[in-house]
Amino acid sequence: MTDKKALVFPGQGSQKVGMGQALAQHFPEAAQVFDEVDEVLGYKLSAICFDGPEDRLRQTHHAQPALMAVSMAVVRVLEARGIDLSSFSFMAGHSLGEFTALCASGVLTLAQTARLLDIRGRAMQEASEVTREDESGGDAYKGVMAAVIGLEAALLDDLPVSHTAPVCVLANDNAAGQVVLSGHQQGLDKAKDWVLAQGARFVPLPVSGAFHSPLMDAASARLSEALESETFLAPRVPIITNVSAAPQTDPATLKKHIKQQVTGRVRWRETMDVMRMHGITYVVEAGAGRVLCGLFKRQHPDIQVAAAGDVASVEALF
Repeated sequence: MTDKKALVFPGQGSQKVGMGQALAQHFPEAAQVFDEVDEVLGYKLSAICFDGPEDRLRQTHHAQPALMAVSMAVVRVLEARGIDLSSFSFMAGHSLGEFTALCASGVLTLAQTARLLDIRGRAMQEASEVTREDESGGDAYKGVMAAVIGLEAALLDDLPVSHTAPVCVLANDNAAGQVVLSGHQQGLDKAKDWVLAQGARFVPLPVSGAFHSPLMDAASARLSEALESETFLAPRVPIITNVSAAPQTDPATLKKHIKQQVTGRVRWRETMDVMRMHGITYVVEAGAGRVLCGLFKRQHPDIQVAAAGDVASVEALF
């Protein structure tokens, strides 16, 4: 394969009961990943991943390490079949997927990554459960998120954002015409009126909190504390981080960016643009679903994409 390649990893929302089970049954390297993650976490995450129930898998502190485990199972199988990860020019991950990129590139071990995602997921879940009610007893200060579809890029700077209560910030810049807002219910209600007036769609998301916003400050502090004692190694492949949308190789910078990411914007549209600018022609999405493949097709249809998340699609890459 002579294409200039990138390897990317999905984020929360791509989880599905049963993901990774066939991989673990078919490939011993994949089964070993799930076994190690189970041992590190001290419970059978693999059982939740394989058998559900869906509401448990959807919980943030389960979904995050589970999605990482599926992606790393794919990575280990590819490595065992002779695919050199250093042949990829870049790695990147959407939100929690950036932790997977750190693991796949050798910055973190699998055990470190599972432990840190457990902390991150629990901290984000706890931050989500802190809901301030307004004087009328409503949910004006509940943390929520919503997708905005069809807004022209030139209007992004005009979004009615606020970093103070009621918060409304641009959390994910996913692709041209597809962004996600995050913050207080009251803040997003105000933004909704403006979005609809521009002729765009406003779609509330079924999430438990206002991720990638100042409402996650407590979660960011908890993760930062956990990261202080963790050693980050140099990546074997440059990682395009969410908060910088630029290739990074310095371990200290990678640690700083993964801390900032909990409250910062996921700059995925720019990440794809940077890959295109560097001549990437082929992208592999390793893990559950094909959300990132869809974003690449939307943003840069000339880039070839392949989703590798089940036995057949993984074997097709050998």
